[in-house]
Amino acid sequence: MKEIRLGTIGSGSIVHTILDRVLQVEGISLAAVYSRNEEKGRLLAAQYGADRVYTDLDRFLSDEEVNTVYIASPNLLHYGQTRKALLSGKNVICEKPFCTKAAQAIELAELAKERGLFLVEAAPTTFLPNYEILLRELPRIGKVKLVMGNYSQYSSRYDLLKKGEVTNVFDPAFAGGSLMDINFYNIYLNAALFGRPAEAVYTPNRFGSLADTSGVMTLKYDGFVSTQAGAKDTWGVNYFQIEGEDGFIYIKDGSNGLGEIRVVTKTSDELFDLQKDHDRWFYEVQELTRLFLAGDLESVWKRLDITVITAEVIEKARKDAGIFFPGDDE
Repeated sequence: MKEIRLGTIGSGSIVHTILDRVLQVEGISLAAVYSRNEEKGRLLAAQYGADRVYTDLDRFLSDEEVNTVYIASPNLLHYGQTRKALLSGKNVICEKPFCTKAAQAIELAELAKERGLFLVEAAPTTFLPNYEILLRELPRIGKVKLVMGNYSQYSSRYDLLKKGEVTNVFDPAFAGGSLMDINFYNIYLNAALFGRPAEAVYTPNRFGSLADTSGVMTLKYDGFVSTQAGAKDTWGVNYFQIEGEDGFIYIKDGSNGLGEIRVVTKTSDELFDLQKDHDRWFYEVQELTRLFLAGDLESVWKRLDITVITAEVIEKARKDAGIFFPGDDE
């Protein structure tokens, strides 16, 4: 692949955020836009230099100039659209959360590998320079005993919810909720660092019968416990802390951006930060572009293991907490 020729599905704010970074990175450009709303699609295409807009998904996926599809539609649509894109021979970058069910994530991972296609969940975490620092420094704090994280970001859509307007982000019909959005980052980082937990229990705050607006996930590992809070109905100090027998690691701004990393042991107190502009999406687009153009399928595919674990944990924990989405009984 000499260049990533991107086709987008979706027109929300995250699409604009990613495409703003695409404009900053060499080797990737927007080729086409798919949108059910032609006017929105044309506005997006004009803003970012694409010359083709589709309102028919099959026609969009048959566009031979598009070699990679970026999917940022409502959560419940991710699986079907990703599967269809892979079957059309397209590489896929799918926004988090990847799928609502672990079996879907496993199926898509296998399909991508069978067809030799790139497939990745658009979670910036493992593409950030500070993630490599975290992996390097983690053994210094000794045997891990406690992990704590918080990611709270008050949503303007919560204000709408209180007025009676239900948007996709809080609607179970679209696989919405705080766990699928905000707390996802906490669970993903736990999966990346520590693998599959032995047990996961989610305690949500729910708005009536709708999806969770905040909650706490408790993950039990061999020898330690991890508690992860996430909220779209409050705000606070976002952080991620790992405590070991020989020291601790404190991550400023939490699991979503891996800001400044402080490593404290019995004999040292050090700060690390390779992300001076703290633009996590730029680092994600930059590194994905490098990996795609280098043909490094293995480096991309290995991240699917983290995606599958995250999907497994979230699916079981939310169902145990009484949060169900369409298709859960299939």
